[in-house]
Amino acid sequence: MRGRAAAGQAVIAWLGEYDVTDRLEAVLFDMDGLLVDTEPLWFETETEVMARLGAPWSKADQERLLGGSMRHTVGYLLAKATRPATPAEVARWMMEGMLRRAAAGRVVIRPGARELLTEVAVAGIPHALVTGSQREFTEAVVASTGLTFTVTVTGDDVTRPKPDPEPYLLAAKLLDAVPENCVALEDSPNGVTAATAAGCQVIAVPSLIPIPEARGRLVVPSLSVISLATLRALSARSSKPSP
Repeated sequence: MRGRAAAGQAVIAWLGEYDVTDRLEAVLFDMDGLLVDTEPLWFETETEVMARLGAPWSKADQERLLGGSMRHTVGYLLAKATRPATPAEVARWMMEGMLRRAAAGRVVIRPGARELLTEVAVAGIPHALVTGSQREFTEAVVASTGLTFTVTVTGDDVTRPKPDPEPYLLAAKLLDAVPENCVALEDSPNGVTAATAAGCQVIAVPSLIPIPEARGRLVVPSLSVISLATLRALSARSSKPSP
C-alpha cells in the first residue's frame, strides 16, 4: 500500500497543484483490459471461432477490434471467414466461449483495480462500469470477481457503442452526474475516444495499443499508480480556466 501511495503522489505532483474544491461527481470504469485481464481470453475465443469459420487469426486482428462492440467483432470475423455462418451463430459461439472461460475461473483482476474501486466506494463516490461487452458476460465477470458498481452500462444498453460517446453519456445520466465532472478510465483508443467525446476527463492505461497523452487525459502504465487523490486532482485541474 505504501508503494501505491507513493506512486499516486508522484502522479499528483506531475498534475501540479489543484483547487481544493471537489468537482469529482463520478468515476466511470471500462472493464476488459482495464479492470480485468480478459484480452487473452478474447483472443483465445476469437481464434477458436475463426477455426470454425476456416480462417486464421492474429494479434493484429485482435488489436483492430480492441474496445469495439460484439456487432463489429462478428462482422469482422465473418469478413475473414471461408465457411458460412450467420451473425447470430458467430455471436453465440463468441459468448459461449467467453462464458466457459469465465466459469473456469480464468478472469484475472488487473493490478490496482480492486484497491482503486474500494477507495472510490468507501469515499461514497458514485461509480459505473461502462463496457462494450454484452450484459451476460459482464454479469459473469462481476460475479466471478466480486467487483461492485453503482451502475452498469453494457453493449446491450446502447444503440451506438464506443467509440461513440453514448455509453459514457448514459452512465453519467444514470448517476445524475455532469460528464465534465466525471473521470473515465480506459485501456483502448476506442474507449478513450468515447469518453473524451462525452466530455469526461480521461485516465488511459494502455493494454495492447499505445495511447498518447493529450489535454484532459493522463496516461499511466498501471492502475496501481492511481488513487482517489489522483482522480480528484485530474478533475480539479481540468476545471481550471485556461491561462
